Amino acid sequence: MSSTGDKLMQGPLQEGSLGFWGNLKMIRPAAWTIAIILFLGMPPLFWFFIFPGSDPNEMARMPEIAKLCLPLLMGAFLMTYVLLIGFVYVDAKRRAMRHVMWTLLAIFIPNAIGIILYFLMRDPLPTPCPNCSRLVPRTFSFCPNCGTELMRVCKACRRKLEPGWLNCAYCGTPTGAQAPKTT
Repeated sequence: MSSTGDKLMQGPLQEGSLGFWGNLKMIRPAAWTIAIILFLGMPPLFWFFIFPGSDPNEMARMPEIAKLCLPLLMGAFLMTYVLLIGFVYVDAKRRAMRHVMWTLLAIFIPNAIGIILYFLMRDPLPTPCPNCSRLVPRTFSFCPNCGTELMRVCKACRRKLEPGWLNCAYCGTPTGAQAPKTT
């Protein structure tokens, strides 16, 4: 296999290989900028506009630590929400999904339900073709670039066969595979 194919197989395409910090690095700088502006802008918004306009009796009963922490927690929440939307965009694009549609759903479906739906319904990561190293969705049986068979299919019913099957589980047709040797 070529060195390009080796890099693709070892790169960010392997499920879970990036880890938390690797996934954070994938998020675009624009999302980071918006998230940081929201985080830093929330305390002045509270201290100069929301708290002064509140009922003075309510503000007197509120502990000082709450007056400090509430704007920071709100900023952290908004920052996390924006970064999750940024991750949905990048991850959907990486998985060859409709990234703009998923980003808009994540933004406009309230209570983060759009983000939750994305994580429940996202496609698996594409894998490189063993022949030409082009990224191919895992559901494809053949590489659209070079025609290499990526997954065996039954010759009778055209359904996908799992490795090691001697007969098709759907129609019973023999697959022609050798039985595994037992020792």
